[in-house]
Amino acid sequence: MQAPYKLYGSEVSYFTGKVRAYLRWKGLAFEEVPSDAAAFRDVIVPRVGFPVIPVLLTPEDDCLQDSTDIIEALEARHPAPSIRPEGPRQRLISLLFELYGDEWLVIPAMHYRWHHNREWAIAEFGALSAPGASPEAQREIGAKRAVPFAKAAELLGGEPAMHAAIEQSYESLLDELSAHFAVHPCLLGSRPGMGDFGLIGPLYAHQYRDPFTGRHMRDKAPSVARWVERMQHPVAHSGDFLPDDALPDTLRPILARMFRELLPVLADSAVRVREWMAEHPGEPLPRAIGSHAFTLEGRQGTRIIRPYSLWMLQRARDCYRSLAPNEQAAAAEWLRPLGGDAFTAFEDPPRLARHGLSVKPA
Repeated sequence: MQAPYKLYGSEVSYFTGKVRAYLRWKGLAFEEVPSDAAAFRDVIVPRVGFPVIPVLLTPEDDCLQDSTDIIEALEARHPAPSIRPEGPRQRLISLLFELYGDEWLVIPAMHYRWHHNREWAIAEFGALSAPGASPEAQREIGAKRAVPFAKAAELLGGEPAMHAAIEQSYESLLDELSAHFAVHPCLLGSRPGMGDFGLIGPLYAHQYRDPFTGRHMRDKAPSVARWVERMQHPVAHSGDFLPDDALPDTLRPILARMFRELLPVLADSAVRVREWMAEHPGEPLPRAIGSHAFTLEGRQGTRIIRPYSLWMLQRARDCYRSLAPNEQAAAAEWLRPLGGDAFTAFEDPPRLARHGLSVKPA
């Protein structure tokens, strides 16, 4: 009998939640191994080269890292049933939602964790890193581990002057998601796609599971909380995408929010990446290349420029460019009233390829 997959991750981890939900819906046998200090020392760092989760070991002992790459590799190995809709518009929308969940909802997720759930998160980090240690020792270890994450919350945009804007945007998003999940079990019907798995990362590991935000979600947006629960404990292989490439109107305000908030950041990031690459020919892009302004709910803040976000956007852009002319026109027509021209007419930087935690010119 083939050995199961081995997932190194954590309940507290944003992207482990994405991969775990996929493995469960796909019905793939796997063992989840907590990423304690021994796991990092003995497996993760030797196999990957740096400390990161999630990491997946296959039955053949191949090592996969990065939630998107893990899911794409598993889809190639286990193509049916697929998480990719057959309809061209649905395929594109699903990738846009993965981009949104992976690269933008990290802002409220990190803000709420480190500015509303900090002490709880420190205890979680300590218990995960040193499960056999005393509560006092775990608190000390967790506090040390928390430092770069708490700093990242501000670097990603959660500086004090932006807290109110982040919370206003997230509250509105919960209202919009509530309206959708009150009608549809998943984003595009009753089967989860890549967009659902993109959203589950922040909405489970941070916003549902952390105590302050979890209570808030269950009180304010119970239909969203029920979607999180379905995604974390799915019936394997269940559901179907909506027929005839249909797109629910309830997704319109969410996509309009994404185009309004995220696309200007990506457009400026593309400009900065082109400039950086011209100044550093042949060099891999670092994880961050300075910082720039962004606007949220009428307030302006500052955040780091992350080339990786452009690699994620590139996936959706590739999908859009691959469509037949009539399919591309239909997708553009549906997106245009939402501000979708910012995506369909996006000025791409040179092509990027992922390399470890960063990206490089392809």
